[in-house]
Amino acid sequence: MVAIPESIRAHAEPALAFADAHGTLTRVILWVLAVPLLLGAFNTYKEYSYRSRSRKHGCDVPKYVSGFPFGIRTARLMYKAFKADEFVKGSAEQFYEYKANTVRLQNVGATSTVTMDPENIKAVLATQFKDFDLGARYPQFKPLLGDGIFTLSGNGWHHSRTLLRPQFTNEQVSRLQDIEHHIQILNELFTKKSAKGYFDAQDLFFKLTLDTATDFLFGESVDTLKMENGVANEKLVKANEFANAFNDGQVWLLYRAVAQSVYPLVTGPSFKKDIKVCQKFVEEYVDKALISANERDNDEKKKAAFENPNRYIFLDELTRETRDPVLMRDQAINILLAGRDTTAGTLSFSIARLVRHPDIFKKLREAVLTDFGTNTDNITFSTLKRCEYLKNFINEVLRFYPIVPVNARRANRDTTLPRGGGPDESKPVFIPKGDEVLYSTYALHHNINIWGPDVEEFKPERWENSKIPNWAYIPFNGGPRICLGQQFALTEVGYTLVRILQTFKEIRAPADAINQEIKQAASLTAAVAGGVHVQFIPA
Repeated sequence: MVAIPESIRAHAEPALAFADAHGTLTRVILWVLAVPLLLGAFNTYKEYSYRSRSRKHGCDVPKYVSGFPFGIRTARLMYKAFKADEFVKGSAEQFYEYKANTVRLQNVGATSTVTMDPENIKAVLATQFKDFDLGARYPQFKPLLGDGIFTLSGNGWHHSRTLLRPQFTNEQVSRLQDIEHHIQILNELFTKKSAKGYFDAQDLFFKLTLDTATDFLFGESVDTLKMENGVANEKLVKANEFANAFNDGQVWLLYRAVAQSVYPLVTGPSFKKDIKVCQKFVEEYVDKALISANERDNDEKKKAAFENPNRYIFLDELTRETRDPVLMRDQAINILLAGRDTTAGTLSFSIARLVRHPDIFKKLREAVLTDFGTNTDNITFSTLKRCEYLKNFINEVLRFYPIVPVNARRANRDTTLPRGGGPDESKPVFIPKGDEVLYSTYALHHNINIWGPDVEEFKPERWENSKIPNWAYIPFNGGPRICLGQQFALTEVGYTLVRILQTFKEIRAPADAINQEIKQAASLTAAVAGGVHVQFIPA
């Protein structure tokens, strides 16, 4: 053992005594200093490793968007964007800022590739479909959505798709008489509320689509629109409780998705309560469907009537394929999410645009009255598809306001994207196994290089004889996971708009609202931030 000279000991002893007395504090300070250094070193190593592996795969790196420190800047900007209802629009700004179609974005706990390049999106969703899965979406969304078509990958997803595909044939989605009485209640409420002034039409659209979706799924509507007419009973109170829990639950899911790898921390008693309310509500209808199915098994008359039903009921038809109550519940919640929110959002953005563009309103109403008259006799699945200006208008709404503005996939093996690497973005981009690729449908639909200098102008006429490049327009996603309910949603949106335009000759809004930008409130799907406050003038 080496002896410490007295001269050194004399000077060192006071410091050693201080360290002894304050050892815990010293260790804490050292850890506080060490952890950022270790994280920084780890991130530097990961980025160096990524660049090295990129070169080995013949790729180049895309532009890097730092979230310094440790992705915290990115998380902070996202949080601020959510609060200001700027998240959707903000998803495109990184592309403009870096003059790129594909970037690598550092977030807390992960660095992801983010793209608005149609070729890269096509690769992720179609041509390299097997290289990607939903990644963390399953554990993030499972508490509310369970094992449904929107949470599963691989064989589980394929089974769900096979199970649900027969439920969305043209024959099923074209039954417009099933939603007509709901539209009549809606238009009556529009008239009644408009007589008192401006009101939030978006709130009623969400009630409408909940009513029509539950009618389709369960064979009986929850009739939330009737509550607006002062009708109140136990069934309606439960339906309203469900609607609120479903809304709040989706916000929780969005926060869990944004949290990425630290999503388990995003939970709480209110989230668990929302889940319980939603599941219990749907389970009651599943139980009814299973009781009916078991009765049919033992009653030939009921079985014969079921083979030629007067109307289509999703859960009843699902019992042909499965009697698993949990599977039926989960699939019903998944379809309810798609059937209610996407349609209500599209209708809300449609009215928000029509009230700001009287010329478009006039042109669309003239087209509707020319093609359909003033009653429902001429409104069919086929005639809705043939009304060109109506189609163009809905296409432009979905271009401007894609209902699922941002989406993601995770690489399940080392793979590449066709382009985005290097200064000119011409080189492939390496995607390591486990990395996420986020694609912004909003940014894609607002890409000036695809849509031209008038990209930020709301212009249904752009769809007349237009040749939109492949994969430049994906409001319902694309590839094997393209939305099964696409025609169902388009039909309901088209039918509802036609009936509104037949009934009302003008839509008004407060002057200050007309001059305000339409912001998109982000949940799992987009809606108009702050609602759509309007007044309908009867024809």
